[in-house]
Amino acid sequence: MSRLADVIASRKAEGSGALIGYLPVGYPDLPTSIEAAVALAENGVDAIELGLPYSDPVMDGVVIQKATQAALAGGFRLHHGFEAVAAITARVDIPVLLMTYWNPVVQYGVDRFADDLVAAGGSGLITPDLIPDEAAEWLATSERTGLDRVFLAAPSSTDTRLRQAVEQSRGFVYAVSTMGITGARSDVDAAARGLVARLRSVGATSACVGLGISTPEQVREVLGYADGAIVGSLLVKALADGGVSGVAKAAALLATGKTQR
Repeated sequence: MSRLADVIASRKAEGSGALIGYLPVGYPDLPTSIEAAVALAENGVDAIELGLPYSDPVMDGVVIQKATQAALAGGFRLHHGFEAVAAITARVDIPVLLMTYWNPVVQYGVDRFADDLVAAGGSGLITPDLIPDEAAEWLATSERTGLDRVFLAAPSSTDTRLRQAVEQSRGFVYAVSTMGITGARSDVDAAARGLVARLRSVGATSACVGLGISTPEQVREVLGYADGAIVGSLLVKALADGGVSGVAKAAALLATGKTQR
């Protein structure tokens, strides 16, 4: 098992589940994004997704798009992602993954990217636009390096696609709870529960739900049937509105959802 899967399994054994937090690297600047990620770890988040800003973020909602565009405008470069991972893992002991579209990895060099991520202390990659049957190079590289690889599953996915995601993911399968882009919603799409059930039916033992979670009550709801709850837009907005202290308070509040089951 991967370290990430071990953390998720441990939280399940404790009777809760994992809280996974997303923040973009370089927003509002690189040092602040590092401090914000550390604040997540210090306030109940069990694993961190660091998003690499990208010029065409087709899956991201308005809040995250605005933040990543600001990071790019502020001079973000890909090597800053590895610098951030190294700085965070030197201070806190939780898994840190990079979430990235696949093109930057290819442009950087798949093997070079993986080796630099390992050297920085990173745990793996979440690749929202890469499907398992087009991921041969990444599958081989992640086997060589031991990095986790997280593929996405959506309510529209066929059973064959879900099975592929389960079989090829390591760490967890990312269950996309809605058909749209990321962003906080008043309630989590009911399709998430059905999607996790379908993932279980094809062998998933570690399925985490993301897109739309913004309250501790929703965290509690998701952890009632999934292994982890992923929160992004709310944390990015908290950082934008209240700085590092704001994101720390938001994370601590969300983490109460793990203990209310």
